Amino acid sequence: MMEQEHRVVPKPAKPDVITYGDHEIITPDTAKLRKLVRPAVPGEEDPVVRAEHALEEMSHEFADFMRIECERLDAARQRLRKTGMVKDTQRELFLAAHDIKGDAGTFGFPEVAPAADSLCRLIEHTPDSKKIPLTLVDQHVDAVRAIVREHSRHDILQVASALTERLRQVTDEFLAAVNRHRPEYLESISSRAVTAGEGF
Repeated sequence: MMEQEHRVVPKPAKPDVITYGDHEIITPDTAKLRKLVRPAVPGEEDPVVRAEHALEEMSHEFADFMRIECERLDAARQRLRKTGMVKDTQRELFLAAHDIKGDAGTFGFPEVAPAADSLCRLIEHTPDSKKIPLTLVDQHVDAVRAIVREHSRHDILQVASALTERLRQVTDEFLAAVNRHRPEYLESISSRAVTAGEGF
């Protein structure tokens, strides 16, 4: 009877982790990935270029995708009007805004991301969500929808930037008021707000 060969499978290398005060930088071991990469065969299309072509071919559908996302956000807002800020409705509104924030760049609507992000911050950092004024939710949802609707304007970047800046100011003032009893938390979300606003 032949003895079975026992192969020792090496454990995957742990990623390098550098910890800072408010965040960590994780650098995974890429040795396995490097083994999977091969040089391009002459005449073979670059995979990045191929992916860009695929996105370009779908780009005519992106406006429809973003319109559908806006309808989903508005539907969540309408449910909120009926039920109040209960857990399920809050989650639905947050996820709709979060998806718009994440998809905006891919779909060619980067100027809408900060407004969606501001709505996410409002929901995430309000200790008692029932205290969020419906008018403030309306302002965010209407801003997102207006930016998407007016996307083809030549000055959309300036218009969206001005609108979003005002939304952020009002949101930050509200968050400062409802978090005044926990100054350390307020300081941490204020510093994150500055970072999140960079690059728009």
